[in-house]
Amino acid sequence: MALDQDQVRKIASLARLQIDDNQISEYQTNLSNILHLVDQLAAVNTDGVEPMAHPLDAVQRLRADVVTEENQREHFQKIAPATAEGHYLVPRVVE
Repeated sequence: MALDQDQVRKIASLARLQIDDNQISEYQTNLSNILHLVDQLAAVNTDGVEPMAHPLDAVQRLRADVVTEENQREHFQKIAPATAEGHYLVPRVVE
């Protein structure tokens, strides 16, 4: 799909881009090439192809989900300005 210069100006306006008149032909070529590539991708037959999250069969190496530190809430709340029932109290900022 080839774009004309008026379409490029309209796209630039919608995108809130300011394009000089001497750059419009370059944008016209680039945008037309992108749309041509999208048309090529849309023409590919993908029947029977399962979607995948990643093109490689990679697996994340994650650490074990175990507790590595002890609970220090009491220690940290001793130095807090205000606490109640295990929660930090903060001044109200929204009325």
